[in-house]
Amino acid sequence: MQTNYDLLFRTLADPTRRAIFERLCRGGEQTVGALTAEAGVSQPAVSKHLALLKQAGLVRDRHEGRQTHYLAQPAALVPLMDWTKEMSRFWEKRFDDLEDLLKRMDQ
Repeated sequence: MQTNYDLLFRTLADPTRRAIFERLCRGGEQTVGALTAEAGVSQPAVSKHLALLKQAGLVRDRHEGRQTHYLAQPAALVPLMDWTKEMSRFWEKRFDDLEDLLKRMDQ
């Protein structure tokens, strides 16, 4: 069973997709052409990456004439932020328990 975490992690695991998403976060709405100019890959490859980012909810598109504009949707990262917080609490508890054990062993 695929979770939101799985889809987001898998989508952002690719460095080109991650770079495109970061550019959209930093630079705002951009066309496929503008993204291709700095992506280091072909326009069809950028379009495929954008389709996967869109499928994961990380970008949305807007059509204007023959051009498609893409905009980052940072709120789509909320499940990853929640997961990170949960894992942080989990490991903090583990480290606190380990610290307590080491203190008892030193006594």
